[in-house]
Amino acid sequence: MKHNLDFDPNYGSAVELSPGLRRLTARNPGPFTFRGTNTYLIGTRKIVVVDPGPALKEHIDTIVHALDGSELEAILVSHTHMDHSPGARLLQKRTGAPIVGSGPHRPARALMENEINPLDSSGDREHTPDLQLWDGDIYKASEVTIETVETPGHTANHLCFSIAGDDVLLSADHVMGWSTSIVAPPDGSMRDYMASIEKLLARSEQTYYPGHGGHIDNAHSYVTDLKQHRIRRENSILSEISASEKSIPEIVGTLYASVDPSLHPAASLSVFAHLEDLVERGLAGARPDLSLSAYYKATA
Repeated sequence: MKHNLDFDPNYGSAVELSPGLRRLTARNPGPFTFRGTNTYLIGTRKIVVVDPGPALKEHIDTIVHALDGSELEAILVSHTHMDHSPGARLLQKRTGAPIVGSGPHRPARALMENEINPLDSSGDREHTPDLQLWDGDIYKASEVTIETVETPGHTANHLCFSIAGDDVLLSADHVMGWSTSIVAPPDGSMRDYMASIEKLLARSEQTYYPGHGGHIDNAHSYVTDLKQHRIRRENSILSEISASEKSIPEIVGTLYASVDPSLHPAASLSVFAHLEDLVERGLAGARPDLSLSAYYKATA
């Protein structure tokens, strides 16, 4: 599928996307954050901030400067990764605004025996919202009405936010234009992720503003491509393990041969997410048991 890498983060300044909607990008670029985490400001005189990002004082200063004396009514958080939610507590200390949205960090499933969570350090364990939002909840601020759309997969507590009347979805890390989202057990679940993809395809929004990178037009077409990409990846994994048992490093070495080797650990987690789903559906078996170090074989 085709990704869009043409994105100017415009660090330190707010970019107006439409009347009453601005974007600030934190200066935390990296292989999993692209140019940095996007923070959105909704409203003009009374503002709702979405995803204040990491605990980065420079970025919080930029958000407060962009408020320009306007009242901050609420701080919405989409999910509890360290590049999205810790800034909410810093911003709350500066403004007193309530933290709303995603609940405390939690895995998609319990750890299996002797399993170590490889992404444990990426979870924000200190996040506790003043108001937790659930699927279908409507948050009414002075200048905007926001619908909560639960989209587990990237994390178990991932939320997207639909801006009423604008045909706009803040898609956070569930759908991004620059890359596919990381889905890594036990925090993430490929089965949940694919179900959330179907959920978004059943909705009307056609413009997405993601947690990293630029906006997505014709979103249904892009999300359909994203769905097919995941299905093709699943079929490639099944093909790899159909003739003989293989380990995850062996699968990654073949399917991601053209990818920078420094990204292979992340690719291994993605392959593991697919394999976990295939085992749950009875399409693959794991020896000795389901884990990153197991050997896998197709059952059909």
